[in-house]
Amino acid sequence: MKSLNEIKQIIIRTITEEYNAIEHLTSQVNDDFALAVELIYHSSGRVIVTGIGKSANIATKIVATLNSTGTPSVFMHAADAIHGDLGTIQKDDIIICISNSGNSPEINVLIPLLKNMGNKLIAFTGNLNSYLARQAHFIINTTVAKEACPNNLAPTASTTAQLVMGDALAVALLECRGFTVEDFAKYHPGGILGKKLYLRVADLFPKNAVPMVNRKDGIRSTIMEISSKRLGVTAVMENGNLAGVITDGDLRRMLEKDQNIDKITAGDIMSTHPRTVDQSTLVVDALNTMRKNDITQLLVLDGTKYVGVIHLHDILKEGIL
Repeated sequence: MKSLNEIKQIIIRTITEEYNAIEHLTSQVNDDFALAVELIYHSSGRVIVTGIGKSANIATKIVATLNSTGTPSVFMHAADAIHGDLGTIQKDDIIICISNSGNSPEINVLIPLLKNMGNKLIAFTGNLNSYLARQAHFIINTTVAKEACPNNLAPTASTTAQLVMGDALAVALLECRGFTVEDFAKYHPGGILGKKLYLRVADLFPKNAVPMVNRKDGIRSTIMEISSKRLGVTAVMENGNLAGVITDGDLRRMLEKDQNIDKITAGDIMSTHPRTVDQSTLVVDALNTMRKNDITQLLVLDGTKYVGVIHLHDILKEGIL
């Protein structure tokens, strides 16, 4: 068994070797890569990504990334392709075949079948003299000097290179398409990421009461309004318009300073510059406003009309942090 220091050195060496392999990839980006991006961008078909072994695992990740960034893609296992899955391919589809050696038996059987179908073929390979490279219309060079494996056998640096080039392809297509945050949200509606991208203040605040008092209302009724609505705040209105805000903190400071509160009105202690948010605002942006101003609630507006309150607790319940 290795010592802890020896294990750490192995880890550091592996990371360093893979980093060096990735850094070298920039010199391997050529016109074929750019032309492959153009081909996919202008295509009316899908991208079919295939591979065998570890390359198949990388292919599934590339497909997931392409789909999530606006390029329709399908994974086809190279071994299954010759047993019926070739039916996945349609005439306008573009095929990406991933193979470090470019000469595996499954790939050698598959390539002539793909060529006969007439689809354009893009090769991700680390062997530019391989059968795959010779048959491909475009070559994306994923060559690495050596694997991170000490025996130079287990796919490590080579699969990392495939993954990086796949990400580069997806990002290039994303930018060519002008893919926006709003577009991204359409493909990621679930989970916390989705909520950050699409959940708006209007989706949350209607669940809350709408606390409000008039500017001339006495302080006792103001206290009752804040207490009964349980949001720690009330809007102060004047002639139907938002005039200010009173928080429970404002009440505490007033009680510490004034002994006789009977003659105090809401207008006497309100803040005339309340923190507000439009109901169309993303919840994550509302949260950032709360954090920036060290507050726990915002008055919600529909244009200039006061319509309610969004509280920090509403946002936290959605799991947005």
